[in-house]
Amino acid sequence: MTPFRLALALGLFAAPMTARAADWTVDPAKSRIGFSGTQVGVPFKGRFTRYDAQISFDPQKPEAGKAVVLIDLTSAETGDRQRDEALPQSDWFDAGKAKQARFEATRFVPKGGDAYDAVGTLTIRGMRKDVTLPFKLTVSGGTARAVGHLDLVRTDYGVGQGSWANGSMVALEVGVDIDVTATTKSGG
Repeated sequence: MTPFRLALALGLFAAPMTARAADWTVDPAKSRIGFSGTQVGVPFKGRFTRYDAQISFDPQKPEAGKAVVLIDLTSAETGDRQRDEALPQSDWFDAGKAKQARFEATRFVPKGGDAYDAVGTLTIRGMRKDVTLPFKLTVSGGTARAVGHLDLVRTDYGVGQGSWANGSMVALEVGVDIDVTATTKSGG
């Protein structure tokens, strides 16, 4: 039930294609922001079906790249009706007060080869934390694909209130997986 890892990841793919800065458009049909957790000892997976991303990346200066990803917390789907109905409620995402999670990458750090880190902040339920999202990037023509994973502790963001806060029913650890495909707006 701690899927918020979500989205955060999206904006992490900057694609080294040209010597000038490029803006990238995410293809939602080919992209996925997923999450995983454990409830009563049973692993589960889910995804966010609605999000928006603005990504700018200069391959000559990846540290100057930026991305903002907004994830609609009411769009979490796990395939379990009861869990899906509970996630937007006040004990979990509290989407009535803050409908979106926000991941803002303030720079990209090349790690060698096709590996990068997206460095920035993740905000959920009004709680903002510094995060680093590692990802692998492949580029073919004007299309880039970023695949990454981030582990979070849901209670760092206030996700899981009251009796859900101790991790006895739903584990505190949540995985966020991104698989994002985007095309350059500048034509590469």
